[in-house]
Amino acid sequence: MTESENEKIERPGTGNTPETGALKAKKKRRRRIRRILWIFVILVVFSAAGYVGYSKLKSDYTIVYEPYTATRGSISNSLSFSGTMQLIDSKTYTAASDGKIREVYVRVGDHVEKGDRLYRLSSKGIVEAEFAGTVNAVNIAQGDEVLSGESLLSIADFDRMRVTIRVGESDIASVYTGQPCRITVASAEASYDSVIQTIDYISYTGNNVAYYTTTVEVDTSGTQNIYPGMQATVTVPLEEAADVIILKMEALSTARDNTAFVYKETAEGEMTEVPVTVGVSNGNYVEIRSGLSEGETIYRVAEKEETASGLASLFSGLFTNRQVNRQTNNWDNRNNNGGGSMTRNNNNGTQPGGSRGN
Repeated sequence: MTESENEKIERPGTGNTPETGALKAKKKRRRRIRRILWIFVILVVFSAAGYVGYSKLKSDYTIVYEPYTATRGSISNSLSFSGTMQLIDSKTYTAASDGKIREVYVRVGDHVEKGDRLYRLSSKGIVEAEFAGTVNAVNIAQGDEVLSGESLLSIADFDRMRVTIRVGESDIASVYTGQPCRITVASAEASYDSVIQTIDYISYTGNNVAYYTTTVEVDTSGTQNIYPGMQATVTVPLEEAADVIILKMEALSTARDNTAFVYKETAEGEMTEVPVTVGVSNGNYVEIRSGLSEGETIYRVAEKEETASGLASLFSGLFTNRQVNRQTNNWDNRNNNGGGSMTRNNNNGTQPGGSRGN
């Protein structure tokens, strides 16, 4: 018989016998099980990676809010300049010609008025004080022979002194003649009220900044132990706001248009931005003219950690974790300890006698 006669011949190892069918079905089940196991492993891996990623995103976008309380107080700011105490009136008396000291009328430490006798020289007669002051040095005694030009005696007025300061170009517009100021000599624990006496508008330039020499006269008659060369601080008040609502500067947030706002907590526990109007600031506290009431608690973002991942930034809104620190009894003592004043220091190193140093 031939295949052309439609007769099939069974060859060994071929054909759909019951044994071969069972073997194929068994192999299919094994492949299916392996496929299911791989899918399970992949799901486990992706689930673990997703959990880690979610945890990281959540931690990376934790926002911590800290509370601050608006209080009532006074706030001011000022300019501060450093200088030294200098004598206004002082004189050293010298011999106009050779001669002999006939008499000495004063001793070191004596106070003299204008016109009081100081000494008598044989060649000139009696020499009198030209201004009121204190005898600072006596280099002669009765009977001494002196030469022309020799230093004999000196007096100085320690009751009326001056401080010379340098005002930088950025501050000179805020300083004017007759402006009230306060002079403090820390080493003597003394302070004096005075006014700006003179301003020399011909500038001195140092470190690419123009400075203008300004003098302040000080009545030191009520204080002992104030001497030339002592360091002094001249404080010039600028702005002041009394009995106003104040808030720590760090509690403010700034919008893109440079307007200020704070966070307030709603009844639902959500944080909402509330705009505020600010006034006088001293760098530590700021006056709040509108938007807050005395005793009202607001919040600021104390900490906000963000990942650099673009994917994390894309999903940050979904995974933000919010933490609000509540007010404690001593929080006001830590964060709202009074308005105070701000002083902008200008340590310009003015030398005694008004000379300028860098």
